[in-house]
Amino acid sequence: MLMAMPRAPADPDAWLRLDHQLCFALYSASLAMTRVYKPLLDPLGLTYPQYLVMLVLWETDGCSLSQVGARLGLDSGTLTPLLKRLEASGRVQRLRDADDERRVLLRLTPSGGALESRAASVPPAIAGASGCRLDEIGALTARLQSLRDELLRAPPAAA
Repeated sequence: MLMAMPRAPADPDAWLRLDHQLCFALYSASLAMTRVYKPLLDPLGLTYPQYLVMLVLWETDGCSLSQVGARLGLDSGTLTPLLKRLEASGRVQRLRDADDERRVLLRLTPSGGALESRAASVPPAIAGASGCRLDEIGALTARLQSLRDELLRAPPAAA
């Protein structure tokens, strides 16, 4: 259940308290979310970052490494080790694009494709763990996506 937003502190120094930091609220919520995902993903043989890659491929099988990276906000240096492990576990194939040898395409193996039906139990379990109704989860997700987009558009702050 979403809680009412606290009032902004009147004292400017109070903004420097940890509990008033948006960044810490997002960070600690992310850590808690990852902890909830772990026991759900272990039976699937996936880590959380691998699960994110699989979500992209279940939506768009055969996309390029750069497309997956752009979708997840990860560079190829971060993605390559994830993909090597997914390939070693028989979930994904990395193939050179016949039209452009520089491009790496990612294809689900039959095992990787079949994993999608087993992963279908994960989102409802996360919804239950969150204590939020589905409409609240949708609204929160949309708001966080909007926040992310605004932050990506923001110019770097001056030191």
